[in-house]
Amino acid sequence: MQRANERAPIYLLAGGPGSRRSQRDPVLERAIASCGVAEPSIAYIGAASGDDKSFFKTVSGYVRSCGAGDIKLAPLVGGRIKLDKTRSILESADAVFVSGGDVEEGMEAIEERRMMPFLRELFEGGKPFIGLSAGSIMLAREWIVWDDPNDDATSSTFACMALAQILCDTHSEYEGWEELRALLLLNPEGSLGYGIPGGAGLCVYPDGTLEALGCSVHCLAKVSGAVKRREDIQPR
Repeated sequence: MQRANERAPIYLLAGGPGSRRSQRDPVLERAIASCGVAEPSIAYIGAASGDDKSFFKTVSGYVRSCGAGDIKLAPLVGGRIKLDKTRSILESADAVFVSGGDVEEGMEAIEERRMMPFLRELFEGGKPFIGLSAGSIMLAREWIVWDDPNDDATSSTFACMALAQILCDTHSEYEGWEELRALLLLNPEGSLGYGIPGGAGLCVYPDGTLEALGCSVHCLAKVSGAVKRREDIQPR
């Protein structure tokens, strides 16, 4: 267990077809076990799915089957949100779980509620954060959006939570990491991006060390204005 006020490793999970949701998922089990307590309580951020209660029920059951205890939705979407209650749920939980959906919508909800300073304070104080799919991207530095999906010239980036100081994408290996490649092209020369395949995970340690979980994680780099594949990160 990490000491108080010491940053915890961040776990970025891909989910997707390889996650074997009908079975116990060893990657998610590892992330939950890292909290250092039996059956840790979880604050669930579902902003990327509009705090959809049906999705929350499905995902929270999956998380609970992998070792979590009590899971509470920390609501951020809708006109009747009581932010004091949301903050209390986040502060009292053993870990924060950022679920999937749409990255842009999730970040818009967090920014609209001005929750980033509070979330960063929790992280700096040692609160473990776990992301799944879009939630993993939200925990990273930034993501990409197009004004016109058919015109790459209209692409731009927007800031994410930046608790994990990396660029990443999840379960898009069969599309050749198209969005991650486009994101890297908008970043400086030498920038790296990490593609987390379905069923895999990436642990980002406080010192910046990366560990692949479940299977290898793909590494891409911007080199001479193009994106090239680098050596994969292998599980230990």
